[in-house]
Amino acid sequence: MTTNTSPEKRFTGRTVLITGGGTGMGKAAALRFGREGANVAIAGRRPAELNQVVADITAAGGIALAIPTDVSDAEQVEALVKQTVATFGALHMAWNNAGVLGTFTPLKDMSLADFDAVTATNLRGVFACLKYEIAAMLEAGAGGAIVNTSSWTAHGAMPGLAAYAAGKAALDALTRTAALELGPQQIRINNVSPGIIATPMASGVLATETAALPFRKHTPLQRIGQPEEVADAVVWLLSDEARFVTGQSLLVDGGFTLGGLRPWFNNFVAEHV
Repeated sequence: MTTNTSPEKRFTGRTVLITGGGTGMGKAAALRFGREGANVAIAGRRPAELNQVVADITAAGGIALAIPTDVSDAEQVEALVKQTVATFGALHMAWNNAGVLGTFTPLKDMSLADFDAVTATNLRGVFACLKYEIAAMLEAGAGGAIVNTSSWTAHGAMPGLAAYAAGKAALDALTRTAALELGPQQIRINNVSPGIIATPMASGVLATETAALPFRKHTPLQRIGQPEEVADAVVWLLSDEARFVTGQSLLVDGGFTLGGLRPWFNNFVAEHV
């Protein structure tokens, strides 16, 4: 991968693919990559949101493409990567960010269909993305960088999220294995593990100030994270500044997991499961 000297346009000539790019953290990263000169391909299940992000990037002078995609369908993922390469010539970076939370359901009440629906996107979907992204990078022969979205729940536990946490923990292992296999080809693969972030996915538990207050108090930095703060970490992991970092899972949680899960947290969850 070549290095651009201009800090304002350091990704000029490079292409980044972001799944889950229509809202929240993915949107924030897409906008930043667009400002810094990258060709930005964004994927997701809601075309209207994707098209708005593309419009925002192009209005600011950037280059972007929206490709509606459900990552739980491997054929759609293969087509996504092929269209990205066909449009921009190559794939240099990717953030596999698409994910679903599922419903807060105790393990004893969770159906196999519910479990499969979550892991189909959060684990199998990321596997499919990795498979086709890696193939495209290997074909180009110029290395690359990939980030997957894990979660603080892979490092802790939250009642009612068995499928979500299990998929994210498995994703950590998948990322380490992929990084080990692809290192000799100069393809770096890492995870970012967000904490409590103000995104549409977290809107249920952060719906009111009263609901959000205990999460803020439990976080050493005493606030809820913002999508841009996770996006900044991802942009760094995908940049040449992180060129000697691979196989890692970077927690971006404001310290939320440092003190363990205190009693109030399980009590809070119990009231909502």
